[in-house]
Formats: sequence, C-alpha cells, structure tokens
Amino acid sequence: MHPKPKGITTMKSGFLTLVVSAAIGLLGTLPVIAAEDAAKVKPLMQKDLPNYPGKEGLMISVEYEPGGSSPIHKHDANAFVYVLEGSIVMQVKGEKEVTLSPGDTFYESPSDIHLISRNASTSKPAKFIVVLLKNKDAPVVMPVE
Repeated sequence: MHPKPKGITTMKSGFLTLVVSAAIGLLGTLPVIAAEDAAKVKPLMQKDLPNYPGKEGLMISVEYEPGGSSPIHKHDANAFVYVLEGSIVMQVKGEKEVTLSPGDTFYESPSDIHLISRNASTSKPAKFIVVLLKNKDAPVVMPVE
C-alpha cells in the first residue's frame, strides 16, 4: 500500500471541549459522545509510555453519521488513523485532499492543521480509529480559527 498524505479528523468547538474533558478526566468511563454534526467519539484506551517519560498513548474511535464532519483543528500529537468502515475525506494544510476507505491509513503530525475531516457519504456512516502519541496531560484537540 502506498503511503497517504498527512492529515486527521476535526471536531466542532463544543465537541472539542467534550473530547478534551474525556481524555483528561473521564477516560475509560465516558460513554460515546455525540456532537451536533453527528460525530461520535469514544475513548478506547489511554496508557502512559514508561520508556518515553512524560508521554502517553491515547486510542479513540470516531464515527461520522452520513454527511458528518468536523471543524478545522489540530492535535499537539502524532496521530495515526485507520479506517474501519465507510469512506472519509481528509486534508491537512499544504497537502491534497484524500478519500480513505476501509483499511486505509492517514497520519497527522503535531504541527499539521487539519482542514477537512468528513464522511464522504451522505447515505452511509463512516468509522475509524485514531491513535495519538502525545505529551501527558496535553489537550487532545485544539480548535484553529
């Protein structure tokens, strides 16, 4: 498989707050979170990385309902995306827009600005897993104006 251009998912402002709160305080006990744009985020796992002091790994699942999307954002993390079902459209600043299907992967660096993150379909949901390697206690998502 050829590597895909960089990029990752985006979320609405209220949704961003919920995701950050979930990752910081309620990870593991938080139910699926629904946003106005029909995106759902579910924390799956958080683990301190003892070989990398001050770092942690965070795994989340993201589901877009048909037509669902997220606003422009960034992650102060290395983000690895794996598409489980449906198709998603991703774009980070300076790269071309890409459409990803089940089995496809996507990467976003800590300096990337995620311009586009949306379900490619208006009739079928899309679901993907995101693994974030980040500084412990750093926000998961930061809105970008």
